[in-house]
Amino acid sequence: MIEAYLKRNWTLAEAEEFCREISEHYENFTVGSLLFPRNMRQDLANIYAFCRGSDDLGDEGDTLSAEGRAAAVNRLDEWEEELFLCNEGKPRHPVFIALKGTIERYRMPLEPFRELISAFRQDQYKERYQTFEELLDYCRMSANPVGRIFLMMFGKREERLFNLSDYTCTALQLTNFWQDVNIDLRKGRIYIPMEDMEIYGYSIEDLKERKYNEEFRKLMASEIGRTGDFFSKGAELEKLVDKDLALEIELFRRGGETVLRKIEALKYNVFKKRTVLSKLEKGIIFSRALISSRSRLER
Repeated sequence: MIEAYLKRNWTLAEAEEFCREISEHYENFTVGSLLFPRNMRQDLANIYAFCRGSDDLGDEGDTLSAEGRAAAVNRLDEWEEELFLCNEGKPRHPVFIALKGTIERYRMPLEPFRELISAFRQDQYKERYQTFEELLDYCRMSANPVGRIFLMMFGKREERLFNLSDYTCTALQLTNFWQDVNIDLRKGRIYIPMEDMEIYGYSIEDLKERKYNEEFRKLMASEIGRTGDFFSKGAELEKLVDKDLALEIELFRRGGETVLRKIEALKYNVFKKRTVLSKLEKGIIFSRALISSRSRLER
């Protein structure tokens, strides 16, 4: 996949258009980007294209076999080499040609981008998480860097803000795990901590058989409850950042909390259906976040 894009010389304008085309395929990005100042939307598209590309490279091909996962690691290694060229040379892939300008404009370190790649690389060889703390370590690579990148775009680099952002991003990642239990099982991955499964008397065999019982309900109730606590801890960030960013963060938080409530309404039967937000629910979330944003401005 990567080599195909290295065979031509891309201009900056072509690279930026490439990133916009990637981002415009996804409804959530299109809606969310409209909340950002116009002069930041290209940079947002560049970052999104990087995240999307990293994810696709990790999931491309046969990720169930050792050979397929080794190939995915090699692709991610090549992707990271292009990232290094943003600081130390001239990148050739269109995503990094565009991203280089974003990194320079906002004086971003490469570390958060490297951490994201590391998370997708870890997916290729780590299929189980023994403890909740281990899972949080994964979230520190797979989710938290995104929030920190967005804060840096708005000129925010205080550690306190980073920490609050981490709570929200971790909660969003955990929410994604709980709604995607079925999908991840098909990929051979289990993100429910083994320790938690043991506590509630629910085995790996039970999970593979999609056994829905009282033990599973209690297990998922525990995970959903902890995830909700993370959303609550991160909510303070919305009071401490610019209104545009606060609205974006609140939308993500409310969206995640709504997914958790829908899983609860299903009595935690995530095997039955994947919980997603309807257009009506998204509209309600947006309206409530907008009202909340205006009330913050009036204080």
